[in-house]
Amino acid sequence: MDLVVTPENPPPENARCVTVAGIGGLAIRAMYAIPREAHGTVLLIGGRGDYMERYFETMRDLMVRGFAVASFDFRGQGGSQRLLSNPFRGHIGDFSDYVADLEAVMSQMVVPNCPSPIYAIGHSTGGNVLLLALRQHIWFARTIVLAPLIGLNYANWPLPVVRFLLRLNAMFGLGWMYLPGQNRKPMGPEDFPGNPLTSDERRWRRDSAPLEVVPTLGVGGPTFSWLRAARRATAQLQAMGQRDRLSCPVMVVAAGLDRVVDGEAIRRFAARVPGVAFTMIRESLHEILTERDEVRNQFLAIFDSFVGGDEPA
Repeated sequence: MDLVVTPENPPPENARCVTVAGIGGLAIRAMYAIPREAHGTVLLIGGRGDYMERYFETMRDLMVRGFAVASFDFRGQGGSQRLLSNPFRGHIGDFSDYVADLEAVMSQMVVPNCPSPIYAIGHSTGGNVLLLALRQHIWFARTIVLAPLIGLNYANWPLPVVRFLLRLNAMFGLGWMYLPGQNRKPMGPEDFPGNPLTSDERRWRRDSAPLEVVPTLGVGGPTFSWLRAARRATAQLQAMGQRDRLSCPVMVVAAGLDRVVDGEAIRRFAARVPGVAFTMIRESLHEILTERDEVRNQFLAIFDSFVGGDEPA
């Protein structure tokens, strides 16, 4: 699937969309864009339910700073191949498949085509996958994870109830089912009031526009199987401690108003694992990169300080 372009959301200049062969032969949609005299590359990885079009603005910001950019859609979402016949179910069997697809993107697209050094930015689920990969791969000079999925926020669901429902669901082989109370379709412009992701209505509407062109870019709520996989993946990160090492320096950026992931789990991880720095943007909801200008400018200042660029914010 080609990139979906709307008038208010142009892609980065010279963007090239490619198909990467992911684990099991699934088609993974990916892209890269290289400016003249690029002095490095930034790989952007979105969260559950994301698609690359939502990060065009950030890609353009990074290219102004002299970086090439690259990105991809996780299997089961965006323009990548789905795992179930219903394209709107947010589904995965194990996060190791996400890590394997990242490996494929790096080996088939980023390393052969993009200038070094390579940096990475991962949001939410993308941050989780990056941290899992950094335990074994030496790809990146530095990595920033934004509101990373290190602990799940169960809201009003008591943990014993969550565990019981997961056991019951697994017993009957119903991992493809939506979690209770989840949306069956992607959220659209009408869902902005009260949403837990961003307080910027203009960006919310801009990022919803590609779904009017290609509705199957988005997904609805997660399945029981996704939740089981997320619990296993977050448990791996929560088990890390002083003796564990990541392959490059990491900056963790938490969102102070986050209602999607567990902020305390993020803080504990950063305090516990060597080579990890922590900061928080207090005014931000979960999606820092699609928040208001005053929030995004704080992220860009963090990026300029931690990574560097030709034109600091």
